[in-house]
Amino acid sequence: MIVNNTNFGVLFETEDFIVVNKPAPLLVHPSVPGNPPTLLDGIKDLLAYDIANGARLSIINRLDRETSGVVIVAKNKPTARQFGIAMQQHKITKEYLAIVHGIPKEKKFTVEAPILRAGEVEESKIWVKQIPHPNGKSSITNFELVEKLGPFSLLKAMPETGRMHQIRVHALHVNLPIVGDKIYGVNENCYLEFIANGWTKKLQSELILPRQALHCYRMSLEGVGKWEAPVPNSFKTCGTAS
Repeated sequence: MIVNNTNFGVLFETEDFIVVNKPAPLLVHPSVPGNPPTLLDGIKDLLAYDIANGARLSIINRLDRETSGVVIVAKNKPTARQFGIAMQQHKITKEYLAIVHGIPKEKKFTVEAPILRAGEVEESKIWVKQIPHPNGKSSITNFELVEKLGPFSLLKAMPETGRMHQIRVHALHVNLPIVGDKIYGVNENCYLEFIANGWTKKLQSELILPRQALHCYRMSLEGVGKWEAPVPNSFKTCGTAS
């Protein structure tokens, strides 16, 4: 069983915004009634005094449930607008770390492949699954090899666009699936089995990690700041797995 980790850490805070380190597998915000506690719930509790005095929280960047790392939350409308415009204009840079199966042929490489939801063009057992397709939205991710970890590689991923599951889709597209990824890893049936039965020994043997090894470790906006989230401990031990 995977326990929902709600222990996010505060990386930086001003009167206008707060930057936190979201753990996996914590949801960023509620999606359906009866959800387990989310990051937004925790931040509301932390900023209860601010909210009582007029603060209005807006999440600037969202991470998948099983992706950890930097999340920025604005405390008022003007700041939310400032960050929102910066995001649209690609002025906020995001850098991720990912542990993948295999070793890339080049130290630096770019994946440029349009992405759309698989169900729009083919039968798919997984509604949210995205795939590269000519009819999809333009998507670009820059990768860089940081370190070889036996049969795995530690990559830096720098997306130029912000499509759903983009880094995960692009990593699989070049045959470097992310360790622990239940949809875009070595076997998409792992996702269906996890939904049906939860975390099992069989899944552990296939996936190695109970969450996808993807971490947003750095975000920056020129003139405002740069924020970094510590690398999860599970990443540090993954290289010893085989």
